[in-house]
Amino acid sequence: MSNAQRWQWLVIVAVIGCLIWLLSPILMPFALAAVFAYLGDPLVDRLERWRLPRGLAAGIVFFVMLLIVALALLLLVPLIQRQVAHLIAALPAYAAWVTQTAIPWVEHQLDIPASELDVGSVLAKVREHLGTVGGVAATVIGYATRSGLALIGWSVSIVLVPVVTFYLLRDWDKLVAHIDGLIPRDAQPTVRRLANETNSVLGAFVRGQLLVMLGLGIFYAVALRLTGLQVGPLIGIVAGVVSFVPYLGFIVGIVASIIAALVQFHDVFHLVLVLVVFGIGSLLESYVLVPKLVGDRIGLHPVAVMFAVLAFGELFGFIGILLALPMAAVALVMLRFLRQRYQASALYATPVTPKIVSTSGEPVADKPPAEPEPPREP
Repeated sequence: MSNAQRWQWLVIVAVIGCLIWLLSPILMPFALAAVFAYLGDPLVDRLERWRLPRGLAAGIVFFVMLLIVALALLLLVPLIQRQVAHLIAALPAYAAWVTQTAIPWVEHQLDIPASELDVGSVLAKVREHLGTVGGVAATVIGYATRSGLALIGWSVSIVLVPVVTFYLLRDWDKLVAHIDGLIPRDAQPTVRRLANETNSVLGAFVRGQLLVMLGLGIFYAVALRLTGLQVGPLIGIVAGVVSFVPYLGFIVGIVASIIAALVQFHDVFHLVLVLVVFGIGSLLESYVLVPKLVGDRIGLHPVAVMFAVLAFGELFGFIGILLALPMAAVALVMLRFLRQRYQASALYATPVTPKIVSTSGEPVADKPPAEPEPPREP
């Protein structure tokens, strides 16, 4: 590939990246549809191998995915509503715990006067507005109803996701073949190899990580509810959802559970139960779920994962958070390829002539190695 071709590809990549950044506010339904289509394409291919037409196979997989999403919503929405109601009802108890227990403990441990903390006004405002917390949902719904553009935007997104998912499922192989046909012929073997590696990494991440999140969410929700926490299922669901960021689900879950246990039970026994639950959950995640479902094929360091989530979230908002780890996995494949190219280049393989140092420690002129003496005849 000549230098002119490299510059052309660089310009093409820059233009595509700029378009993605500019259009990021409207890309969320298309990105979600692409994720669903990517997850469902292997099933469609398998049905095609069973002699089913592509359109019929895509319709069957689309119906199954739609049914799973509908059942999940039917099960989760009432549960989350009940948990939020429990949380709202417990807000006065949380405020009392902060006033009577947490703040005096901080003052005693850090030897800080209450006047310097200046939390009285904050707690007074919290108590003042506790009675209106129950009307927050009605206020939000009323605002969404009055804001016609926002309501239309959400409605369009809800309709677009299933429609785009079906068409992508049906035409996925055609799209891949069309993109493959646009690749320069001399670069096609390399691009195909990178595409296969990227597909392997993304498949390992997306399918495995979703199962890990589901497993952790179910475990934390059930285990915390068995300890007696009223808001345990809500905390477990949140901890499972945010567990795609290393340690974040564990930290959020254990902090929220400790506060909920102290407010609800006021004893050490339930606090120990919460610690046991999250200890078992951490072991389950580290030694069972992640090795079995995700494996070592991704190889993303936890620091790289955190940086990717924050960076893509800052650049592209919520859609960036959704695509952060898949894009980081793709970047990992590209970095491995660049490392291989670098190690095969003359820059890396240039031999370095060793410096000959005298017995006094000062360098002397480089000398070629002495030729070996011929073997002596017996």
